[in-house]
Amino acid sequence: MDSTLTFLGLESSCDDTAAAIVRAGPGGAEILSSVVAGQTELHAAFGGVVPEIAARAHAEKLDLCVEEALAQSGLGLGDLDGIAVTAGPGLIGGVMSGVMCAKGIAAGSGLPLIGVNHLAGHALTPRLTDALSYPYLMLLVSGGHCQFLIARGPEAFTRLGGTIDDAPGEAFDKTAKLLGLPQPGGPAVEAEAAAGDPRVFAFPRPLLDRPGCDMSFSGLKTALLRARDAAVAEHGGLPRGLRADLCAGFQAAVCDVLVEKSRRALRLYMAEAPSRPAFAVAGGVAANRVLRAALETLSADFGAEFVAPPLRLCTDNAAMIAWAGIERFRMGARDGMDLSARPRWPLDQTAPALLGSGKKGAKA
Repeated sequence: MDSTLTFLGLESSCDDTAAAIVRAGPGGAEILSSVVAGQTELHAAFGGVVPEIAARAHAEKLDLCVEEALAQSGLGLGDLDGIAVTAGPGLIGGVMSGVMCAKGIAAGSGLPLIGVNHLAGHALTPRLTDALSYPYLMLLVSGGHCQFLIARGPEAFTRLGGTIDDAPGEAFDKTAKLLGLPQPGGPAVEAEAAAGDPRVFAFPRPLLDRPGCDMSFSGLKTALLRARDAAVAEHGGLPRGLRADLCAGFQAAVCDVLVEKSRRALRLYMAEAPSRPAFAVAGGVAANRVLRAALETLSADFGAEFVAPPLRLCTDNAAMIAWAGIERFRMGARDGMDLSARPRWPLDQTAPALLGSGKKGAKA
């Protein structure tokens, strides 16, 4: 391994403003500080993230987060070896805020600048936390993305499949909104589901009747809407117990789909006979304890090591961006002041787009 490197990471792709300091050396990696400023209260009245509000909040909080991250680590800019920043994909206003902040710090300090794919940050987190060796199978499951990837290197990913419409995290958020639960929807639905019976409502398991690893969650969300409306019509409202049953049934359906598709992805991955087989999960939905337990059992069935980062590193954070920047830096990557913010940035550049393309390029 190369000599010790200490990087500042910046993350602002959605509604979390984050800064972190990560040091990596021969003995492994260490997170010296990690600061995350959430925006839940700013968006609560709208039932979801408002891009313009998010961008303004990022612009106001980024420098403060950097100051706090440096203070917590006990370091100054002169102690750093580089700056890594999420350059996409994400809400373009937020991504631009982070990129411009990073450029300013790099210009003023003379430190190297490294643009990082937000998805790569999630996908490489198991190397930060567990020093996984390549190749490993990754289920990246978050609010905006869901895909199976074989991670072969810091910039080398093979996509085995992914969602063709809504991501699970998006479906969780919409479910919470439909049932009058607070945002973010994932934790709210999971908490409500704990008191429910998943057998009360028969929700579909989309695309399980088709081969491959692609997934769909849009129809599941629609099925929940119809079940909710039927329950309201029958009871003149939505009793708390039925709301819990709806959450439990929805969560079970999502887990069943992800587990079965993971089984198929594991078969493809294990066919390559990796020397140290490992199955990792990352992204916000990876914080769901029911899903984690099911995937851990599945991984054991295949004889693969199961890796799920700590919950604080599953949701958006800057430590993963700093680490991904270190990995790119070690490969010789450097970015200049022409680094652009990108709303779309697929990890597997060779795979056909799952969600279609437009003037801005492939979505995923």
